[in-house]
Amino acid sequence: VSLDGHRLSIRKVLLKDTYENAKVIVPGKTLSEVSKILTGDNEKEVLIYFGANHILFEFDDTVVVSRLIEGEYFRISQMLSSDYETKVNVNRRAFLDSIERASILIRENDKKPIIITITDEGMQLKMNSAYGTMNAEVGITKFGKDIMIGFNPKFLIDALRIIDDEEVTLYMM
Repeated sequence: VSLDGHRLSIRKVLLKDTYENAKVIVPGKTLSEVSKILTGDNEKEVLIYFGANHILFEFDDTVVVSRLIEGEYFRISQMLSSDYETKVNVNRRAFLDSIERASILIRENDKKPIIITITDEGMQLKMNSAYGTMNAEVGITKFGKDIMIGFNPKFLIDALRIIDDEEVTLYMM
């Protein structure tokens, strides 16, 4: 689980063997450095060792050691609500392409949201800025209520770019 103040990311990874449960808080900078060294090789085996106050990552000819952060992490189960009002299945590529087109209309410092309207007919994406207007429609499968909601397009793009699945599910309220 990772948090940055605006976003929450959860990734579940199957381990080769069975281990005793452990909860640790690893500094984000440490994980960022390990990620840079691994250079995107998803198949590379990484050995992880925990001590009382330290964590050690070992792969290839590299060893990275870091102090652990003391304390209690956020209670993620309380942050994730299961009482969503709208559930949407959408093709990741089509959704990402529409958002990327909309983001062309804003400067990096602008806080312009992309407005997403979800109805039984589909998903409509709108962006209005000083540089122009964009309207797009994406086919979806919707469960629940219609909704109109605004998002920072950068956050959506960041998430959609790293998801490998062809279809994504959005839960909204």
